[in-house]
Amino acid sequence: MRKLVIGLSLPLSGEYSAIGLQIEAALRLFANDTNAAGGVTVTGERRDLEFEYRDDASRRDRTREIYRWLCFERRVDLLFGPYSTALTRVAAAVAADAGMLLVNHGGAGDDLYDDELTNRGTRPANPRRMIVGVLSSAGDYMAGFISLLATLKFWRKRLAIVAAKTPFARAVADGAEREAKRRRIWLHGVRLRLKYSTRFDPDHTPDTLTRALRRNRINAVVSAGSYDHDLAVMRLCAAHAPSLPVLACVAAGVARFGADLAEDAEGIVGPSQWEADTGFLPQIGPSSRDFTRRIRALGALECDYPAAQAYAAGLVTLAAIRTVDSLDHAHLRSAFSGLRTSTLFGDFAIDPVSGRQVGHKMLLVQWHRGSKVLIDAEPDPNEGALEFPSGWRLVLASMQYLGLTRPHPSHHGRDVDDAQFGDHPDEIDDDEKD
Repeated sequence: MRKLVIGLSLPLSGEYSAIGLQIEAALRLFANDTNAAGGVTVTGERRDLEFEYRDDASRRDRTREIYRWLCFERRVDLLFGPYSTALTRVAAAVAADAGMLLVNHGGAGDDLYDDELTNRGTRPANPRRMIVGVLSSAGDYMAGFISLLATLKFWRKRLAIVAAKTPFARAVADGAEREAKRRRIWLHGVRLRLKYSTRFDPDHTPDTLTRALRRNRINAVVSAGSYDHDLAVMRLCAAHAPSLPVLACVAAGVARFGADLAEDAEGIVGPSQWEADTGFLPQIGPSSRDFTRRIRALGALECDYPAAQAYAAGLVTLAAIRTVDSLDHAHLRSAFSGLRTSTLFGDFAIDPVSGRQVGHKMLLVQWHRGSKVLIDAEPDPNEGALEFPSGWRLVLASMQYLGLTRPHPSHHGRDVDDAQFGDHPDEIDDDEKD
């Protein structure tokens, strides 16, 4: 029997290995489920589904080698992307050179959908990018937190964004900045006072960043970067609580964050692509809870959103194949453009031209007593007695700053967006304070 082979690389060793093992378990579960249900039928021929993958060791050079082999030597039927924006960028360029469609389940960078990167292998007359995004883009990650910050019942929310020097982190930071400058948010007292881009150096960064935070009287911090970057920034901020009472970072959406940060994780907010306990009822495939239970039965100790993204990528890919009854990549790309459905991962719809995911909505979580809980980015003030989100850190933020951060009459409500992204926060202009 012929097989339908989907090729990809996985980070089974190196920096992303913990996530890579989760993705491997999710894909193994999806293949088992698909084949147990009769496999995949294409033009009247039944095929078993098989994932063919090699360890990219979390390295770009290794990723490039693997995708060139998958595209030009092994010539697999379909391509799934690797994990992380950096590695997906490499895979997308190779896939574009080969004129193959790439189903992106692991890279959130906004730049992955640019013309130059993803349309190189297609004819100029074809405007569609040969990439399909399953997950929300990085620019959407912190929008919910900024909306949440605006609901806090103290006047001045002085925000700092601390970003690593990577395209992914810059995209997260840019998205947070755009949201903070929206008129509705601005009118609720949210002011971006410090932007600091850094390669976190434990011998240098803590002192310079701490001085900048104090000088600008920051009371809300967003960190965007690698898992280790976010941990380092959150540890620094937690050491200065309660003067930094409102904290958020990308890493807070990962299950092991609570164990790694221990008591300092309490109250920290993070974006999440997916959570197992949402209770969402999908149109195709298993529920989140069923998926989580079954993937853990395969031996996966943790089940974070990258695993759900990979399984969802399989579901929508089979839906596209059934729509056109073909493995032709151009036809499949057209099928994805018109696909509107939902999986355990949430709603699915892409921008027809860029391939960017537009249907999926980010979630917001907060750490309480060692566990993540879902929270509402824009709680209804008419529900209950509390007029601010739950969680001791956010409650303390509201109570502590309620009477301390009203604008001084001499400033007429003015504020300053202080810094530009740079290596050193001493670039801040401190001439005006609120």
